[in-house]
Amino acid sequence: MDFEFSEEHKMLKQSIRDFAEKEIAPLVDEAEAKGQFPVQLLPRMGELGYLCFSYPAKYGAAEMGMVGQCIALEELAKVSVGITSGIMVQGGIATEAILSHGTEEQKQKYLVPSIKGQKIGAFGLTEPNAGSDAAALESTAVMKSDEYIINGNKIYITNGSICDYVLAAAYTDKSLGARGGISLFIVERDTPGFSCKKMNKFCAHSADTGELTFEDCAVPAENLVGEEGRGFPYLMESLDAGRISHSARSVGLAQVAYEAALDYVQQRVQFGQPIYKFQANSFKLARMAMEIEAARWLMYRAAWLYDQGTHRLKEAAMTKLFASEVAQRVTSDAMQLHGGVALMSESPVQRYFRDARLGTITEGTSEIQEIVISRAIGLR
Repeated sequence: MDFEFSEEHKMLKQSIRDFAEKEIAPLVDEAEAKGQFPVQLLPRMGELGYLCFSYPAKYGAAEMGMVGQCIALEELAKVSVGITSGIMVQGGIATEAILSHGTEEQKQKYLVPSIKGQKIGAFGLTEPNAGSDAAALESTAVMKSDEYIINGNKIYITNGSICDYVLAAAYTDKSLGARGGISLFIVERDTPGFSCKKMNKFCAHSADTGELTFEDCAVPAENLVGEEGRGFPYLMESLDAGRISHSARSVGLAQVAYEAALDYVQQRVQFGQPIYKFQANSFKLARMAMEIEAARWLMYRAAWLYDQGTHRLKEAAMTKLFASEVAQRVTSDAMQLHGGVALMSESPVQRYFRDARLGTITEGTSEIQEIVISRAIGLR
């Protein structure tokens, strides 16, 4: 077994790290303070080939596989979880089904501009009464002539208020249930009846989050992605990949919080010595380092399996569950090690702590991951 990155992956890691530090880091404070995703980043990243890393080169992407995607997201998350969230959706759940099941015309119209950073995508699944239970969504799409009339409401949608289009899930035939009755549609921002409203949250301020409303939105039949009624399986495929990507974001966040704590305990002096010399603190850091390393290898193994064409729900759920909970523990310990200084609003450590809370809720809660894992090990 070879645990070394290829030279190409090493170069990617360094180039993304340099880009994040030079071009993203200076934007973070303002983006967090204003609660706005810096949309000017996307064309720049598209120009450099830094969006949708795992997608095919024939569409203008880097074609670095899921391993490459995770390398990039881990580095980006060290600078900003919020900004990484918007980038991650662009190269994941907003476009994954278009890549895998869309027509060539859809790929040229939506996927290619997304890879170039010229269009912003969003993914509309969650609703007021449909979160973990995705099958409970109430949005509908009714065929009339050569159009689908979509009605419904979506909430907590990343990139929701800044998107140029949304990949929306709706029932085309509720009598068939989720696995046969849900379809996916590309809805453009300027579609009559479509509206969006920005939502505010206590974490990931620099990630745009919106509420979307569809009121008799007439969507051309050619905007149906794949086959009618196959939306739910397409969603599950996207979530499989998305959970691995989320793990990379959690690992990057945990790493930067750990590094901040490691640096601080060597500088902070109490009772005549640096506080790392107190065994309680040194052991805490040792455990932080161990858990991050374990989360990282679990994540890269899942990414490697994905790149082999082995889409394993169990491994994707395991890495998402473990990495997100490690990020919470590590950022909490980083707060404790920093003490009062971490409570100040200008401290990045409090941002790490808040942002970590996102990981166990989005892209399937920890409890949902446990259900997936328990079923995979035979507990039906």
